[in-house]
Amino acid sequence: MNIKQSGPLRAIVIGASSGIGREVARLLIERGWTVGVAARREERLLTLDAHAVEPIDVTHEDAVSRLHSLIEKTGGMDLFFYASGIGRQNRTLTEDIELSTAETNAKGFMRMIGAAYRYFAEREAMASPQPTGHIAAITSIAGTKGLGPAPAYSATKALQATYLQALEQQSHQRGLHIRFTDIRPGFVATDILNSDFHYPMLLDKVDVAREIVWAIEHRRHVRVIDWRYRLLTAAWRSLPRWLWRRMRL
Repeated sequence: MNIKQSGPLRAIVIGASSGIGREVARLLIERGWTVGVAARREERLLTLDAHAVEPIDVTHEDAVSRLHSLIEKTGGMDLFFYASGIGRQNRTLTEDIELSTAETNAKGFMRMIGAAYRYFAEREAMASPQPTGHIAAITSIAGTKGLGPAPAYSATKALQATYLQALEQQSHQRGLHIRFTDIRPGFVATDILNSDFHYPMLLDKVDVAREIVWAIEHRRHVRVIDWRYRLLTAAWRSLPRWLWRRMRL
């Protein structure tokens, strides 16, 4: 899906109240997209010049019905961009941190990505010529390896990347025209990071949003942001398990 193409372009952005999601929504609006935005904090969405707004908590069972309401108010959906998520370091393995992370990043993610996938699949079955849908989601470089300081966050990000890959394969085998873009940023200066910890190679959220839009424009399947993290994750993958478990993070 090229942002410069003619015709109606409609995007739904989940997690648009702050951080990367907000910046991506803002960029799409600037480029002439019709954008519907959603997040838990509705009052923060109202400051965006979006076409439609819907309060959605991805951990609630009404999230899918609210998504369909937002799609209807937006006039349809060509791009589904998912930026919702939580993450905390948890070196003491506090139970509620692990479980709430899994609730949002695993269950909530699958709930919303699955709803977007079904929407596009059902739309294809009803339309001729068959339209193309695009699902783009922020996972993380944290899913590359098991990170001891943030076990649930790391594990759920690996789940997200695998889930997108599985849906991409399923879509192809079903003959569907759904594109997927897995966005894997490094550390980004947003509210999700703990303020009492110094994160290396911190990225600017505006720069990250621009690269995300570029990846969507150019139909990238996976995009690690930025070049430093592409080198880092390539090095991580090459490390044997016995060495990885001895590393201090």
